[in-house]
Order: sequence, then structure tokens, then C-alpha cells
Amino acid sequence: MEFTLLGAAAIAVTGFWLMLRWEAKRGNAAGCALDLWDAGLVSAITGILIGRLVAMMQTGISPISNPAQIILIRSGVSTAGAAIGTLLVFAFLARRDPIVAGDAIGPAALVGLAGWHAGCLVTSSCLGTESSLPWAIALPGSDVTRHPVELYAAAALLIAGVGLALWKQRGRPPLGSIIGAAILAASAIRLATELLRISLAGGPIYLYATGMVVGAAIIIASFVMRSRRPIADSR
Repeated sequence: MEFTLLGAAAIAVTGFWLMLRWEAKRGNAAGCALDLWDAGLVSAITGILIGRLVAMMQTGISPISNPAQIILIRSGVSTAGAAIGTLLVFAFLARRDPIVAGDAIGPAALVGLAGWHAGCLVTSSCLGTESSLPWAIALPGSDVTRHPVELYAAAALLIAGVGLALWKQRGRPPLGSIIGAAILAASAIRLATELLRISLAGGPIYLYATGMVVGAAIIIASFVMRSRRPIADSR
């Protein structure tokens, strides 16, 4: 097993927890009956397991006949499988009020993703395509400097998460706009940084593009619904 991944996971969980604590002190999830910490962890762990099983099947390894391979991360984890699995599990856990729960957990989820990308410092997997920029980094023993693409993603996700949290606290975002913006931001950041990764074909571009469309649609729908609500109430 690639134990350095546990370090990256620990950074992600810490970021998620810290953001939940920070928002909780400011009244986050006041109208949400779901335990966001438990739901977030269960969704993420189950999603990673689903992504692992998908990756095994994509490489021709049967999880049934080779169960021990599940804990060996040599063939990786399917990003698409993990993302879709996590969203489906969370939607099930929050089925009584998924929009409220989604708005409550959105910023923390982005910060958790930022921690996962920052975990590249532990797994030594931060670098992407070649670059001559002053902050470009070279691998040990190499003179070729490369973009620290995973750190780009981590910084952008952190900014997006904090920005959404501040918008939620100081503004009056319509119901559903926060989770929509979180999905849009995560998808757009992944798509943008994918261009700087070594293999463009290695990422599920279709998933990121779909996520951007879905996130934008949720945001638009949330504003439309809020604009119509006073009219409906006045009848």
C-alpha cells in the first residue's frame, strides 16, 4: 500500500474539520439536522472505495477474486468513480434536505479537497508540465523545472472555499447557490489545472465539464427560484 497517501488523506480531513469548526462558530448549518462531520467522512471514504473498485475493474482486476488488491493503491483510484460515489452517498445521507446540507458542507468540502491536493508534498507528486517561471520546481537530480500544479489547485480550492464561506456569512445567497458554486469551482479548478498536468488524457475531462454545467445550472436555478418566491407568496 502507498502509505504516503494516508498523509495526504490526513491533511484533507484536517482541512475539512477545521473549516467545519470555523463555520460552526458563525452559525453554519443552523437549519440542518445532518451531522456534517459524520456525513462528510462516510461519503468520502465510501466514495474512495468506489473509486478504487472502479480503477481495479478498469485495469482488469476483479475485486471478487482479488480482494486483497483493494487496499493496494498501485493502480490508483478512479477520480470519476470516487467523485460520483461521494456525491451519491452524501445525497442519500442528506435525502431529507439535500440542498440545505449541501450548502452547509460545500465550503468545507472545497477546503478538504485543497488539503488533498496539498498532500502532494507528502506523496512527492506536485509537479506537472515544464515551466520556466520563478516558482517552478525541479525533481531531485533533474535540471528541468515544472509547474507545481497540485499546489496551484490547492491554493485555488482554498480561496474558493473561504470565499464561499464568507459569502454565506455576510451575504444572503439563495438556497442552493453555495453547493452549486462549490461544484462549479471544484470542476473548473480541476479542468484548468488539468492542462498543466503531464498527461491531459489522464484526467476525466468530461466529468469536470459536466460538473461545471451542473454547478452553473444549480446557481441559476437558485436565483430564479428566489426571485419568484415573493411573487408566489403574494398571491
